Order: sequence, then C-alpha cells, then structure tokens
Amino acid sequence: MNTIELIGMLAAIFTTGCWLPQVVRILRTRDVSAISLITYSGFSIGVGLWLVYGVLIASTPIIIANTITLILTLAIVGMKLVYGRPTTSSRT
Repeated sequence: MNTIELIGMLAAIFTTGCWLPQVVRILRTRDVSAISLITYSGFSIGVGLWLVYGVLIASTPIIIANTITLILTLAIVGMKLVYGRPTTSSRT
C-alpha cells in the first residue's frame, strides 16, 4: 500500500468510526429526539453518491469508508423512523 492509499485508509477509519458511538447510543437509549431526519437523510444521500464516485474511480479507501458510513447513517435514519414515532398513551 502506498502512502497516498495509507492516508486515505487512516482518514476513512477516523471519519467512519465517528458514527459508531452515535449508533450505539441510540440503540442503548432509543432516544432520537436530537436527531434531524432531514439532515441524516441528506447526509446519507451524499455518502451514497461518494460511494458511487469511489466505485467509478476504483478507490478502495473511498469505497470502504462510504460503504460503512452509509450503513451506519442509514441505521440512524431507520432508528429515527422507528423510535421517533410518537407513542399512543391511553388516558384514564
């Protein structure tokens, strides 16, 4: 692996790894009140486009980072849709 690819892989590890704590927190607390569905959806679309770009230029760091990031951000979007729905409470 050359220096440029190594820098790309390190950047991918750090930027992609930053999403994992958010996913774990939501899984543990089921609290998505501070999550913006529009922001995360837009970000996921952008990451998907970066993934396509990485495939088109055959860049392994871009492909790996954006595949993992897309999975994590789509998981957050999914949890926002599931956990963010208002619950119906019965009145007594």
